[in-house]
Amino acid sequence: MKIVVIGGSGLIGKKLVNNLRELGHNVVAASPSLGINSVTGEGLGEAISGAEVVVDVSNAPSWEDQAVLEFFETSTRNLLAAEAAAGVKHHVALSVVGTDGLLESGYFRAKMAQEEMIKASKVPYTIVRATQFFEFVESIAQFSTEGQTVRMPSAYIQPIVSDDVAAAVADYALAAPVNGIVDLAGPERMGLDELVRRFMTARKDTRQVVTDENSRYYGVLLNQHSLVPLGDARIATTLFEDWLKRTSN
Repeated sequence: MKIVVIGGSGLIGKKLVNNLRELGHNVVAASPSLGINSVTGEGLGEAISGAEVVVDVSNAPSWEDQAVLEFFETSTRNLLAAEAAAGVKHHVALSVVGTDGLLESGYFRAKMAQEEMIKASKVPYTIVRATQFFEFVESIAQFSTEGQTVRMPSAYIQPIVSDDVAAAVADYALAAPVNGIVDLAGPERMGLDELVRRFMTARKDTRQVVTDENSRYYGVLLNQHSLVPLGDARIATTLFEDWLKRTSN
């Protein structure tokens, strides 16, 4: 069937497009760099025409509070309108585990707005909330670095590799809409401080990781379970240690 992947040139999008094409589907990779822009509407109607499924794995170019909100609201509004006009049968969106408890952050308020618009639409949907990706541990550490010190809370995290995210999103895209939220997480639960320490050790990074429960995660003060699934979740298989060995040169 015809499937449109919004954000098709990004980290998850590229992998997802390849996965779906290997399964024999007609996949349109959509992004501004490919001439299809969900914010301006450029090329959107033509891309979505005849599609049965639209998967939105796009991300905002700016995380400034107002800019990120405008991105997700405008993009989602345009997508849902184009999908309704084209008779799309399934809208799949990638979101973040624990979004409703992270609303101190403008980014997560924007993701929450996106989710609410999808729920209110008449297009059948599946919202896939994933935990943080292995690939972004370095940027988490960078965000919390002062000099040679990285301050991290011990709040639990259950990170996942992007390959497993793309595989799961492909499965959900090909299944019936759940008209609800599904959670997706990696196989290991550990403290955020421990995760960053393990990453630093593997990368021979000399910065010191200090456990600080008042350290914020992208501006959010966490509780122990802010970043992990609280109920049923699909659990991926790739271990952090295996990914570290594979990617450490």
